[in-house]
Amino acid sequence: MTSNTAQQDAAVADKTILANRAYADGRHLAARQSIYRWQQPQYDLPGIVVEELANTSGTVIDVGCGNGKFVSRLHRDRPDLQVVGMDISAGILADVEKPVLVADAQALPFAGDSTDAVLALHMLYHVGDIEATIEELARVLRPGGVLMVSTNSDMDKRELGQLWARAAGEVLGIPEGPARVSLSSRFSLEKAPSYLRAAFKEIRVRGLPGTIDVTDPAPIIAHLASYEAWAEQCGVPFHETVDRAAEIAAGAIKADGSFKITCRGGILTCRR
Repeated sequence: MTSNTAQQDAAVADKTILANRAYADGRHLAARQSIYRWQQPQYDLPGIVVEELANTSGTVIDVGCGNGKFVSRLHRDRPDLQVVGMDISAGILADVEKPVLVADAQALPFAGDSTDAVLALHMLYHVGDIEATIEELARVLRPGGVLMVSTNSDMDKRELGQLWARAAGEVLGIPEGPARVSLSSRFSLEKAPSYLRAAFKEIRVRGLPGTIDVTDPAPIIAHLASYEAWAEQCGVPFHETVDRAAEIAAGAIKADGSFKITCRGGILTCRR
């Protein structure tokens, strides 16, 4: 994974792009999530959240809940909790178990000290002001409340970055093309603790390393294509690059038997 340009970082946090294109519905998010079916070891991320909240009672807000897979698991396994899903996009909330709210993480519609846990899973890199948003998440937590955050490492899925750069270069007719947009560039696993320490005294990091090993290029291409909302920031014809990446990945699978992708992500559990 490489660092974004300033233009790419701005686009990753652009509310219009997020609400109306990237997460207008659950299609692109589901494509990015689906590649983890081929990861070893497997991690039950909703199960990890349930485990971490074993001693929590009361109200839990899932900020930036997306297609609601964590909301659904909490409703199933912890019916005693008052779980609220929240997202900036009304469209992606359509199939999320109620109650849900359309709201901005930077201005939560909750009183101070009113919630017992907040989830901010793979979403803090999408907010314009990361520091202010973390302060806002801390504001609504009761003393002793827990914040759960997840993101990816700066080294996550570097093989996909290399594949994209090669495909982009071949489309443009140059040795190496522009780097692909990184969603977690601004708030990676390496950067997250320093951001969170300003508002939380206890931060525990749980790494989730693994390897994705696919024998069909389809999951790779679905993942790359899910970045279509940021096509204008790629500096290369987007669909042509995806098509060329498919050809390269298929060739690599034919030659080597599979295409391997190194995953480096993690969950941070924070307490005030």
